[in-house]
Amino acid sequence: MRAAVQHRYGPPSVLESSEVGLPLPGRGDVLVQVGAASVHPGDYFVMTGEPYMVRLVFGLRRPRDGIPGMDLAGVVAAVGTDVTSFRPDEEVFGWSTAGTLAEYACVPAGHLVSVPANLSVVEAATVPTSAMTALQALRDIANVRPGQTVLVTGASGGVGSFAVQIAKAFGAEVTGVCSTRNVDLVRSLGADHVVDYTTTDFTRTEKRYDVILDNVEVQPLADVRRALTPTGTLIPNSGRGGRWFGPLGRILKARVLSGFTRQQLRPFTSIGKRQDLLTLADLLATGRVTPVIDRTYPLEEAADALRYVGAGHTRGKVVVTV
Repeated sequence: MRAAVQHRYGPPSVLESSEVGLPLPGRGDVLVQVGAASVHPGDYFVMTGEPYMVRLVFGLRRPRDGIPGMDLAGVVAAVGTDVTSFRPDEEVFGWSTAGTLAEYACVPAGHLVSVPANLSVVEAATVPTSAMTALQALRDIANVRPGQTVLVTGASGGVGSFAVQIAKAFGAEVTGVCSTRNVDLVRSLGADHVVDYTTTDFTRTEKRYDVILDNVEVQPLADVRRALTPTGTLIPNSGRGGRWFGPLGRILKARVLSGFTRQQLRPFTSIGKRQDLLTLADLLATGRVTPVIDRTYPLEEAADALRYVGAGHTRGKVVVTV
């Protein structure tokens, strides 16, 4: 099968299109013929091996799994002997830790759900990591409730575009922060208010928010805290930071500060959960959440897709089609 493969850490140029062996599903696995795979900043970090702490998980000297990518959607090609929840030719979407930028991928059955009837495979591929991050941040960490005020920075990005819609589905009053060119997009996602960061600094207005999901983290924590209510919740979520330890320093600082204020500073790491994917499938099926796709690339141009994501200015999601 064809796959995007890397044999060392580095910039997108380390990726090459190669012929590799077809993976074989284990007893609890599903072999998926990949139709589309979305890419996100986490894939870029793993590809480059920076911050270096990612190498503790993915391989010290070189990537343990040479095929990048986590999110996918496609058609069931075969199932393991213990799998009864899916059948061949069924459209599914989910996440894998064994690489998805390939014609086929083996995925544990517990990482997949059926594609809603109103979604294409390309749209479904955008959902798993970014939408689960938004869902878990707003529901599990911030406990967003109807009537609360929620501000989302990076509101036009991968996580942000889902977060605006999910917060609205939870009944919140939502403010999205984005650049001038994305104002209309964020408003179309349902945001009640849109702040153009090129003209307005949300930390220096009089408005205070119950929840801030900060997907950009360009301002100091002290400045962002000024925009919180006295008991509000701040969730830092850019994933960026120093070359060695990434966002770890900022996370530790947030944890320490939380002990000295009524405000909650709650950095977190999203964890793949099938039940959350089912929740998102329901939101998608009912139209309360709609994926935003910036660009699509063929598999042979996977390096260009990751290069574009690494630049940090995507409008919604970037998808590699197979």
